[in-house]
Amino acid sequence: MKQPLTIVKVGGGVVEDPASLHPLLDSFAAIEGHKLLVHGGGRLATRLATDLGLESRMHNGRRITDAETLRIVTMVYGGLVNKQIVAALQARGIQALGLTGADADLIRSTRRPPVGGIDYGFVGDVKHVRAELLANLISQGILPVVAPLTHDGCGSMLNTNADTIASQVACALAAHFDVTLTFCFEKAGVLANPDDPASVISLITPDLFEHHVAQGTIHAGMIPKLENAFQALESGVARVLITASTDPSCQHGTTIALG
Repeated sequence: MKQPLTIVKVGGGVVEDPASLHPLLDSFAAIEGHKLLVHGGGRLATRLATDLGLESRMHNGRRITDAETLRIVTMVYGGLVNKQIVAALQARGIQALGLTGADADLIRSTRRPPVGGIDYGFVGDVKHVRAELLANLISQGILPVVAPLTHDGCGSMLNTNADTIASQVACALAAHFDVTLTFCFEKAGVLANPDDPASVISLITPDLFEHHVAQGTIHAGMIPKLENAFQALESGVARVLITASTDPSCQHGTTIALG
């Protein structure tokens, strides 16, 4: 019987604000059993880019990453944000290890080709996750903290969507553990009305997803988040939840299901 593993992806809006980050890490540290954390940091990267006079460009919730932007996200994701989280977890008695996809060839990607005339630049599409390495670390009581950066095996870092990394890591580890994947961000779940925090959609299936996208209820960055959630379930991940809580037993939020 597989041991349970909780994978939590924490959005940049949470990790960049100490007022939300520290309570979240308290809750995360209290989760029993094996766990792994994937984090974002896009808002901080956007602010730094603006301070440096660089324009941040997005398309369908994905960051277009030129060479200068790649330098910024590598510094922010792999450096500042990742190490702040690792240090905060160490203070809570957790043996955390900060990683990017380049470390020990953890996550290898290929550079995304132009799609529909959009050149995403140095953006990576995940091709391989070293699941055995992660499983060994986790089994030794080490908590991996994974930044949204991968590499191409030829010397280049690649900016990679954190939701995609969380989904791909969950898929790879599903062969080793009974995986619960939680996408944790500022809202209580997927909202039917973005101005009403109580309008949480409790369940989303592929059919409901298409309906909500057609209605405009689900749009922008929530679209790739849900696409990653469905892919995870199709690849053997046991449970997927979108919520503001790191608790895998949380009864609040949006449950993602295949049917």
